[in-house]
Amino acid sequence: MKILRRVTEAEVIAEFLKNEFYQGEFHEDRALYEDLVLNADVTNEHDNALRRALLFRRRGHMWRELPSDTQWWHVELEQQDLPKLRVFPRAQWRKVADGSFLLTDIVERIRTTRFGGRTREFISKVHALSYRLRHSADDSCVLLIGIDEQKPVTILEGNHRLTALMLASPMLLQDRFRMLAGFSPRMNESCWYETNVPNLWRYAKNRLRNLVYDKDADVRRIPAQAATAQQQHSAVGSSNAIRGAK
Repeated sequence: MKILRRVTEAEVIAEFLKNEFYQGEFHEDRALYEDLVLNADVTNEHDNALRRALLFRRRGHMWRELPSDTQWWHVELEQQDLPKLRVFPRAQWRKVADGSFLLTDIVERIRTTRFGGRTREFISKVHALSYRLRHSADDSCVLLIGIDEQKPVTILEGNHRLTALMLASPMLLQDRFRMLAGFSPRMNESCWYETNVPNLWRYAKNRLRNLVYDKDADVRRIPAQAATAQQQHSAVGSSNAIRGAK
């Protein structure tokens, strides 16, 4: 895995939100925030706060489980990295995985196994996406998490796309998607990277704590905070001006 450059959390959140913005949670105010999401200015702190709140509306329970010291990097995957890639263990993938969440094993299962019911419908969508990726460019971002670039990484966001790409051809790996990887020496404390009882218990407590009201997902708090900050800034400026006049 090649490390290309450091990226900010604001950049990662902007890309994550862009991939999620078609979901129903944003239907009521999609028009209001469309430009903010699709044409993100990550140098604008107010806009960054809004995007973070919008992402937390749907994915706050995921983001909170990442260690606070996670550092994000733009990386380039190489063919030798494929055996280290693991699919995020969501419900639909469990039925496909048959015990192994390694991306290479998932792809082999899809190629060789006949699924039924809803799983069959799910696999059909992956195949349809695979066909599109054979013939169309795609510069969307895939998010990975891990301890470092040497150890296994989990696909936090982009399971469908990477699986579909592998079905199309592993040789397309460097021609599709931008890869953003979050690394932390404490990543094994996240249930998304290491599934064990302590991690799942921590996740359950966090989820319950924010189940009724998640203040981090309340976009109405952002303008108020911005106005307060502006007032404080203006007050400081006035105070400095008075002292200067004296």
